[in-house]
This record gives sequence, C-alpha cells and structure tokens, in this order.
Amino acid sequence: MKVVLMSPKGPLYRSTGGIFKKSLRYQPLTLTTLAALAPADLGISFQLVDEGIADAPEQTDADLVAMTVITGSSTRAYELARRYRGQGKPVVLGGPHVTLVPEEAQSHADAICTGYAEETWPELLRDFAAGAMKKRYDQAPDFKLTNLPFARRELVDKRHFLTQAVFEATRACAHDCEFCVAPSAWGRRQLQKPVGHVVDDIRRFGARKLIFIDLNLISDREYARELFSALVPLSVRWFGLSTSLVGRDPELMQLMARSGCSGLLIGFETISEAGLGTIRKRFNTPALYRDLIRDLHGLGISIQGCFVFGNDEDTTDSFGETAEFVIDTGIDLPRFAVLTPFPGTPLHRRLAAEGRILTRDWQLYDGQHVVFEPRRMSVSELQRGHERAWRQVYSYSAIARRLAKSRTQLPLAVAANLGYRFYAYNLDTHYTCDWPIAVARAA
Repeated sequence: MKVVLMSPKGPLYRSTGGIFKKSLRYQPLTLTTLAALAPADLGISFQLVDEGIADAPEQTDADLVAMTVITGSSTRAYELARRYRGQGKPVVLGGPHVTLVPEEAQSHADAICTGYAEETWPELLRDFAAGAMKKRYDQAPDFKLTNLPFARRELVDKRHFLTQAVFEATRACAHDCEFCVAPSAWGRRQLQKPVGHVVDDIRRFGARKLIFIDLNLISDREYARELFSALVPLSVRWFGLSTSLVGRDPELMQLMARSGCSGLLIGFETISEAGLGTIRKRFNTPALYRDLIRDLHGLGISIQGCFVFGNDEDTTDSFGETAEFVIDTGIDLPRFAVLTPFPGTPLHRRLAAEGRILTRDWQLYDGQHVVFEPRRMSVSELQRGHERAWRQVYSYSAIARRLAKSRTQLPLAVAANLGYRFYAYNLDTHYTCDWPIAVARAA
C-alpha cells in the first residue's frame, strides 16, 4: 500500500511564486511523525510532499492521499483534494483547521481526523487496508500521549531545510489567549512526553544544535526543570518557545541557560497594557519587558520577539512606537503579525458577532493580511502600518543598532537578520490583500 502525506502551502509560502525561492526553515515534524505512527505490519510505502519545497504532483499512483491542514493552507488543500478525488484517490484531511471546522473539512474529503493523531491515524490506516474506512476519526476525550515513535526524519531530504534537529517535549499551553488556536483545537491541558524519551530522541539523532517546537516550554514549571536538568549533560545548544513569565523565575531562567538554551521565541504581542487586556493575555507585563530582555541577553540567550498589530487599543501610532521599542531594547530577531481571527477561536466569534469579519477567504488567514475591520484605524492603515514596521526594524541601521545592544551569537544573528530583511522588504510585492478585501467590503 502506498500513501502520500502532504503539507499544502498558502500562496505566500509555496515553493513557486512564494516569498522565498526555497525553504528557509526547519523541517516540520508532522509528516515524519505520521509516517512513524503507521502500523509496521501494513507494510506502507510513504511519499512525503511539502509544498514549501515543491508543489504537489498533478497525478499520483498512491492508494491514499493524506494532508495536514492549517487555516492559511486550507484553500490549497481543498483544491488538491478535488484534484486527487477526481482521479479516484481517497483523500484524508487532518490538522488544526480540520479540528476547528470539521464539518467544512468533511465536505472536501473521504475521511477526516480531528485532534492529535497518535491513536486515530493508525486506526484509520487499518480500517482503510481492510476496506472499512470511516468518514470521521475523533481524538478521544481521555487521550494520552503514549504512542511515541521517533519521527522518520530520513524520509525527507535534509538539504531542503536549515535543520532536521527538531524535537517536541510537550503539547498545548495552559493559557487561553483570545486569538490562539491551541486552546480551541486541543484544550489547555498540557500533554508531556517522558523526559527520558525526549533525551533518547536527541541522542539517537546526534545533533548538538536543536529546536524545540513546544508552544510553551515553561507551561509546567516542574516538568520544565526536569527537562532542562536532563539536557545539561548533553552539552547541546537549543532554541525554543516560552512566555514572558520566565522572567519572573530567575532560577528557572538560569537553569534554562545552563541546559544550553541559546534563543527563545517570546510572544510579547503588544507594548500596550490595555491592548493585552483586549486579547486576554494579561499575564504579560510591558513594564517588565525591558528587564526580561536585558536578563536573557545577560545569560547569552537571544530573543525572537513577536508582536501583533490590530487589537482594539492599537492606533496608527502603535507601529512606530513598537518598532522603536524593538530597536531600543535590542531584540535580536523581531517578528510582526496582523491579528488574525482564526475560525473556532474566541476572537473569531467575537468579531463575527460584532459584524467585523471582512472575508472568510482562508488563504488570507496567514497572519500577514487584514481580514477584519479594525476599531481605531482603517484596513489599509493596519496593512500598511504592519508592513512599515517590518521595514523599519530591518533597515540596515536598525539591524546594526539592535545587534550592537544584544551582542549574542552575532554571526548567526547577522545571517538571520539579513534573511528577515528580504522578507520584510518583499511582503507587498509577492502577495497583497487589497483585491480580496475590496471584494469582501463590497459583498
């Protein structure tokens, strides 16, 4: 039996026509993990297709096509599903978007999987092999992260990625930020892999520089301490995600540094206290941001700081103020996004109730395009202000000012900043939302 596993991409990130000519990212774990979950006795031959590397084939000789779908890639996924189903190939859809809007996804597929796949995906494959595939497979309410094979990284050519050394220790996050997909799709109960399993995965792969893709590594402080302590003797360097709350636990922050942490992605979201209230992220404290950034830099930890524009307190002044804050504090690699009301989230429900959703063209739901009516500015002001902030922090002078303040991992930081500079200065030339928004407004 032959199965094709696909990761479709929206227009901005596709290999042809997207903002990058080739993939400039780490290798995702989803497809390689799905392949590893297949029952060995079925003897399945897998082909993995990531559209960040190459577009999906026009035809396939596979017995089954399965796709992992996020909201921004769902339009493309549905297009591909029509193509392959038209060729008589059964199509399975899963992933965050399918979990959030299962009824919509069901109409485009022969079967769907909602939630995490450790139990449902092997069950679906066995049913398919027996000619008895059901239309829907749902994660069980008492799901536990117990089926833990190691991802089959060897199925993807490593030359297409910056690194294959990608690992996962936990899933979910305890917080309930209004815009976040995670609590709506998977709940707030953190699932944890045994620390020993994580360490074994790292050792067997043999890499010394790692990326953890966990949404919030410090969500459970006790588990985080166990994990960081186990990493110390491995002498690795790693990058991961954390909330700003790590700054309130100096001992944990120091243990994190001893364990080899060289960089953190932190969702600051906004420098406005009132703005944090509107998106239900009150545990962030802008008054403490500067201290956190200084302390992490003092420990040799670089910062990828993420900010979101478009909350109900933002004005046209927010873009320049945020950009100046980023430059002044020396954030190593800043990232900006437009607030996006993903379907199934509290934010989408609120804005829909207020009549502020402008379009449900899901390919625009990529965090870089305005799909709702802002409260204190126009659609155009939000879109252009967001693009302007990108350019402001990635001008050559701003890069120099930021890195002069940080001084962490300078060779790598310079290369990363030049890569992001290209992104910042090409956003509006590769893909704009003016036409879809105009249509939405007229509808």
